Amino acid sequence: MNINSGDRSESPAAPANEVASFDIRHLSAEQLGALGVSQIAYVKRVVVNGEQGFAIHAADGTPMAIAGDRDVALAAIVQHEMQPLSVH
Repeated sequence: MNINSGDRSESPAAPANEVASFDIRHLSAEQLGALGVSQIAYVKRVVVNGEQGFAIHAADGTPMAIAGDRDVALAAIVQHEMQPLSVH
């Protein structure tokens, strides 16, 4: 599907080494919500049962884990082949 041209018909798949391009202004709410879900995880300082920890969330906000140390949280994200980002 070529989103840039306004043509909504199916188009041949791009070769594996090509990056598909699209106009982000035409994403649906669902597509925008799913953007980066499997590639990005956020780390946020939290307090759980009176103890400080670091929550790991998927890009869509889904809680994934809690670590006792920020470096452990970051390492866990990298170990799962995701890009860590901090939330302030």
